[in-house]
Amino acid sequence: MVTLGSSRRSTLAGLLALLMITACDTGTTQERRVRIATGSPTAVYHAIGTALAGVIERELPGTDAEVLVTAASKENQDMVSRGAAEIGFTQADVLVTGGQPAPSLVALARVYDDLLHLVVRADGPIRDLADLRGRKVSVGARGSGTTVTVDRLLSVADMSTAMYRRQLSLDDSIRALRDREIDAFFFSGGLPVTGIKQLGDDIGIRVVDLSRWAGDLRRDYSDVYVVRDVPTSAYSVPPVATIAVPNLLVAAESMPEDLAYELTRLLMERREVLASAHPAAERLDPRTAISTLPVPLHPGAARYYRSVKP
Repeated sequence: MVTLGSSRRSTLAGLLALLMITACDTGTTQERRVRIATGSPTAVYHAIGTALAGVIERELPGTDAEVLVTAASKENQDMVSRGAAEIGFTQADVLVTGGQPAPSLVALARVYDDLLHLVVRADGPIRDLADLRGRKVSVGARGSGTTVTVDRLLSVADMSTAMYRRQLSLDDSIRALRDREIDAFFFSGGLPVTGIKQLGDDIGIRVVDLSRWAGDLRRDYSDVYVVRDVPTSAYSVPPVATIAVPNLLVAAESMPEDLAYELTRLLMERREVLASAHPAAERLDPRTAISTLPVPLHPGAARYYRSVKP
């Protein structure tokens, strides 16, 4: 039997320790992390983001996915830009500053369109944007995409100082309208917004038509604004039209190409799982997902879309 001398054993032990340290330094023993910046717990972003996190952890070995509750679009964009999140949902208009897209951000997909809701009580007198004059109105949470769109809407409508503004989250806005602490609230989200639907079932609501202002928003701010219908099926209210803006899933341009490819693949190929969390995900489609202006596609995402192109 051959035995090792103490000096040789020490040498081998040292080499083994060195290899373990090197592996740790290169990250081979560490899990890959994907933090998803979403929104409030009752928002569409959070529902789809939570479902996506589950898909990532099941199908990407060695990847830990975490869902972050945020104020939504603006905060999500900021978190991805500074490396506090790997991906985040955001409205396309929030990505435009001074006519230019936000630096260092790229897109994995256009997910769906966010519709701007102006929600009032069905038994109240508000039927038009002009009826908000002198009223108490929530314009969205600080750091949300809702506030960006609403500020622009009120500017083109010459109503920026016409109301008593409050900056409340979706959940707080719903509670405040139910308790008659405010007269109306704005919220931008995909159809249907669960909290708004529940509020309608509880007290009865009206969704105010805002479509007449879309042209002014395109003229003064960005051509990302379009008109979309809110059908009766969304909230059991008469159908109206309103302002809509594309919603994107964004990442830092420094994201590794293979990770961007895999995240985009899961987003598209597990659409049914995401749609079971929220119907807005049913609109995911590679043919429209590539329309991510004002930001470009990540090269890894572009590679995935090329791979499935008919």
